[in-house]
Amino acid sequence: MSEQHQARKRFGQNFLSDPNIIRKIIDAIRPVEGERIVEIGPGLGAMTEPLMERLGHLHVVEIDRDLIARLKTTHPPERLTIHEGDALKFDFGSLVPDGAPLRVVGNLPYNISTPILFHLADFAEQVKDMTFMLQKEVVMRMVAEPGTEEYGRLSVMLQYRFNMGRLFDVPPGAFRPAPKVMSSIVRMVPRPVTECTAADYALLGKIVTAAFGQRRKTLRNTLRGWLDEADFAALALDPGLRGEKLSVAEFVRIADYLAAAGRSGGPA
Repeated sequence: MSEQHQARKRFGQNFLSDPNIIRKIIDAIRPVEGERIVEIGPGLGAMTEPLMERLGHLHVVEIDRDLIARLKTTHPPERLTIHEGDALKFDFGSLVPDGAPLRVVGNLPYNISTPILFHLADFAEQVKDMTFMLQKEVVMRMVAEPGTEEYGRLSVMLQYRFNMGRLFDVPPGAFRPAPKVMSSIVRMVPRPVTECTAADYALLGKIVTAAFGQRRKTLRNTLRGWLDEADFAALALDPGLRGEKLSVAEFVRIADYLAAAGRSGGPA
């Protein structure tokens, strides 16, 4: 692995370099030969090479042309398929035309981690699991429980679609250049479709976004126009609560109630 590439801030690049941490992450992923795995942002190949050793063949999505050129010179196409482009726009479903489950891994750029997670959620039905390294603060929000400070829109929308667990932390010194924050490894396993029962997923997203739009305000205020006092009574919900107090199931109940009433268009 050459050390000449300069990390680019616009791509949020921090390259993993600690061999012990790399080994720990690969062991957590547990890649098995023959599995279809795609790595987002392979960078200098810290995880790419050990993944290839266990798999035989790996897919990667990379936007940096210099890194793509480097990967092409060090790994033959029969071992590594490189998809050049932005992971935010990439069709991950194209990697599973035969319906075989896809596994997704990567050290996600901190500056666009949330949009990537929401983009990947669109492919949940085609995915076996996802294992990512992210800023610890983001991971804590992803796995947060109702009633905690970290619980918010990201928590609800991802937990609706995935079972998630924080595996372990990765210190700044494991990277080059070292970021100013702690990182964490998170595993996301799609929940069965039969458990994702919201009648209108887009409406669920609107309700959750509204509920957390002004965190200090109560549901009576944040969902004004969506729900009135009679609606809160029908839902057996206290309008004096804040959004952070509601479980994922309660948000789904609100969205389903509005969908059933034909009120999915937005506040009156």
